[in-house]
Amino acid sequence: MKLLKPLLNFYINGSIHVALAVFSLSWVTLLEFEIDFDPDILFFIFFAAITGYNFVKYFGIAKFHHRRLATWLQVIQIFSLACFLLMCFFALKLSFQTLLYIGAFGLITFLYAIPFLPRQIFIDQHKNLRSIGGLKVYVIALVWSGVTVLLPLLNNDYDFDASVWVVAIQRFLLVMLLTLPFEIRDLRYDSLKLSTIPQEIGIKYTKIIGVFLGMAFFFLEFFKVELNPVYIIISLIIMTLSLLLLVFAKKNQNDYYSSFWVESVPIFWLCMHLIF
Repeated sequence: MKLLKPLLNFYINGSIHVALAVFSLSWVTLLEFEIDFDPDILFFIFFAAITGYNFVKYFGIAKFHHRRLATWLQVIQIFSLACFLLMCFFALKLSFQTLLYIGAFGLITFLYAIPFLPRQIFIDQHKNLRSIGGLKVYVIALVWSGVTVLLPLLNNDYDFDASVWVVAIQRFLLVMLLTLPFEIRDLRYDSLKLSTIPQEIGIKYTKIIGVFLGMAFFFLEFFKVELNPVYIIISLIIMTLSLLLLVFAKKNQNDYYSSFWVESVPIFWLCMHLIF
């Protein structure tokens, strides 16, 4: 047990778990559109997620404490560098059109972490997209939706029909829903100027909004060009599981409640697809 907890913490803090969630959603997209497993784009997304998340989470810490970094952070830096190199390796296998699309979302990730905005619209000293009041949840949902839906299809030259955009909207709504337990948890730490949803309307009404997000996610399944009974059942299960995790979310939650269990929903979704 003494060895298991540090490994679990590295697995979560090193963004491996969240990257596996992004990887899972991307694979779900390929499965739903009946496209063969594409290792180049899927492994690119996996390593890019680790690189991007660790950059966003640890850029500020490393910038100011690079000469006396804690050992765990040094290990994560080395690990992130290895993932960055692997990301570049898989990027070389992608089409030029896909790389252009990736560049747009890479820019959003960069601006999310790097101070660049004029002082008038800062809400705190960080001066990045992450710090603009009320914007964080929408940026996360937009990037996840684009990367896990549009990117795998684009790399496989899939024609974007109505079902693609329905799935993209579904994914946006689901990611927003799954982000709400994190925002409830972060009420203890976030500046009031961030204007997160729980800060603005409270925990009770945040959960009510989550219910509407989950219902919209599920009922959009019926707007696809081709209805698949198995996918409808899986979407119902995912909606129910996500809503249960939101309902039981609280400000003083277990360390692993959001960072492990909530982020496991996409992985569970992929497992159901592979089983059925």
